[in-house]
Amino acid sequence: MPALSDDLSDFARVIVRGKEPSSLIEANYQQYSVAVAIEVYRNNYHGNLHDALAGAYPVIEQLVGKDFFRLLTHQFIGLHLSRSGNLHQYGAEMADFVATFEPVQGLGYLPDVATLEWACHCAYFADEANTLNLGKLAHVHPDQYTHLILHTACHLVRSRYPIAAIWHAHQPGANSDFHIDLDSVSSSTLVSRKADVVLVSELSDSDAAWLQHIQAGSPLGAATAITLESYPDFDLKAALLNMIEQGALSDFSCMLG
Repeated sequence: MPALSDDLSDFARVIVRGKEPSSLIEANYQQYSVAVAIEVYRNNYHGNLHDALAGAYPVIEQLVGKDFFRLLTHQFIGLHLSRSGNLHQYGAEMADFVATFEPVQGLGYLPDVATLEWACHCAYFADEANTLNLGKLAHVHPDQYTHLILHTACHLVRSRYPIAAIWHAHQPGANSDFHIDLDSVSSSTLVSRKADVVLVSELSDSDAAWLQHIQAGSPLGAATAITLESYPDFDLKAALLNMIEQGALSDFSCMLG
């Protein structure tokens, strides 16, 4: 078995890293030379990873164009190996990559759009979870510390760009006649899922601040009190109803104060 493992490791280095094949690789093909056969494997490897990235980042592909996106993914694949047999897990580093990829430095919003798309990708494949029962929560005694539990698909993405508007403008069926002011105020975007549908919606500053405290593990009462200090008009009931409607909350836990 060690010999087989060594052979497979050597073959992987040839395909993935472009190394020269060792003399151990069989050279007597009837129809192809070793070079041609290896190139077929390399093309399949890169093609599968490109398709995985195109599936995870369809908006990025639309923003830069298919040809440039292929160049971008080729560079990305050269720097980031696939470390799982599940290709749905491949591509998490894209936001960091485009932030330093010289040809797209003029598109300052692109890394945040990539962050949003990866959140959508993860939300789609997240485990199933219940939706918070608000009626049950209403019966909790005020003296109890209540911790809200976020749905596994819930993500909060902050940006200085209107990334939710960019995302919606590039969805199937969207109106092609749109205008997005990239110099508009910063945005907070909630990514969630109901059934098999990923939802992307903008949150108010107060709702985003409250949700961030909940994400950090603050009890419901503390998160609300801290939010009200900065946003006196914060409406807890409206925020809860919105989060439940978006499928962002799954349950809660309590302990005595």
